[in-house]
Amino acid sequence: MAVTTTSKNVGTSAGNNGTNYGPALIVLTSLFFMWGFITCLNDILIPHLKAVFDLNYTQVMLIQFTFFTAYAIVSLPSGMLVEKIGYKTGIIIGLFTVALGTVLFYPAAGYRSYGIFLFALFVLAAGITLLQVAANPYVAILGKPETAPSRLILSQAFNSLGTTIAPIFGSILILSVAVKGADELAKMTMTEVEAYKLAEASSVQTPYLMLTGMLVLIAIIISLFKLPKIEAASQGSGDGEGKNYDHHHHSAWGYKHLVLGAVAIFVYVGGEVSIGSFLVNYFKELLNMPEAEAGTYVALYWGGAMIGRFFGSITLSDMKDTKKKNMYAALVFVLALVLALYVTKEYQNFASFSLSGFGKTLTFLVLVFLNYIAFNLGKPQPGRTLAILAACAAVLVIVSMLTNGEFAMWSILAVGLFNSIMFPTIFTLAIDGLGKHTGQGSGILCTAIVGGAIIPVIQGIFADSIGIHHAFFLPVLCYLYIAFYGMKGHIPTFTKPA
Repeated sequence: MAVTTTSKNVGTSAGNNGTNYGPALIVLTSLFFMWGFITCLNDILIPHLKAVFDLNYTQVMLIQFTFFTAYAIVSLPSGMLVEKIGYKTGIIIGLFTVALGTVLFYPAAGYRSYGIFLFALFVLAAGITLLQVAANPYVAILGKPETAPSRLILSQAFNSLGTTIAPIFGSILILSVAVKGADELAKMTMTEVEAYKLAEASSVQTPYLMLTGMLVLIAIIISLFKLPKIEAASQGSGDGEGKNYDHHHHSAWGYKHLVLGAVAIFVYVGGEVSIGSFLVNYFKELLNMPEAEAGTYVALYWGGAMIGRFFGSITLSDMKDTKKKNMYAALVFVLALVLALYVTKEYQNFASFSLSGFGKTLTFLVLVFLNYIAFNLGKPQPGRTLAILAACAAVLVIVSMLTNGEFAMWSILAVGLFNSIMFPTIFTLAIDGLGKHTGQGSGILCTAIVGGAIIPVIQGIFADSIGIHHAFFLPVLCYLYIAFYGMKGHIPTFTKPA
């Protein structure tokens, strides 16, 4: 897959060729939003389909297994496809494939078939995989190489906006359908039970048909939009003034920091998805919280990732103006405030204002502030920042495992803030210096997203045997490895050719 250029400075209007890639980045950012939105709806589907089909945790985690297995199967073929047909055509095909997957939810609900649901998820995920393989490296190279992490983090922030809105959307349209318990169903006739189960499954039809329409519309807009062409080159992604590694390796597999980065992507996606997948049931167990309300709180987990990514795009950028940085950071705090007020519904307490009435919102803002401190401790060093945030995430999960009630809930929700820049930072560190092998490297990294298929299922097995609370030890191990990658694993070790 072609992902490198020969330009000394690729991208912004300040670059060497004077090209303004701003409009292209805006269009691409809409893709990040959509696939984040669709991916996070899985967290709402899991408790819903668990109730509809009377599944245990291991069985219901087949949702994530099916979805993320697509990355293992489709990533490398997607890389070859994009190399042949180009980014734009690849993106359009990807969008129509995702739309086909969302359409398949209609018959899946109509026939009340878990198998068709899983097949629809696989098709949908195959389309998202194609979008990811094309869009992630494309965004990374549409600009100066040294600011690639900041640029990809900003695009990923809008991906997180999608993951933040999705639980709210899904809770309203899907989880709002009350799930009847075994006692209630026992009092109903067989005809009434079947009618109820059909209505329960059908609650997913309208949301996914709406998504189909949006995807087709975006595909049409992109087909009419002129995206800049990026040609393959034999040289590296270095700008000639910083890193410019030799490329004597015959394939991307010869780069140790890429291979370790693929493992980091595997455990990152697995850990993040494992936590998100169990939150609704975890909050129900901790606080006896209704599923619809718990689904709304999941928005704070994914919303935290969005907030952290905005912080990351500021602190890891080459912006020199301190006042401007502080102003942008203040805007992110305002966004965090609005999100917390909405999710906690504490905006209803404005009439009778008192600090006690905004306790949950203040708790979230304190966690946001701690996240901002962690970013500043990382300074503008992606590896250092990654290590600090991963260590914080591990500690937060451990705290949640050792506590109960709201303390445990807020500890696990705060992990989202520290997850924020992990994927884009690992991705850009891992492809650094690969040169002509960057395309293959991107395919390898996207294949590693299959961690989201495997680790949640393993956690589901532990949740069935030792309970949800203690099954979270698995993400802790994931974050410890990511901390290692941020400290040492990402540093390229190249051997100069003789």
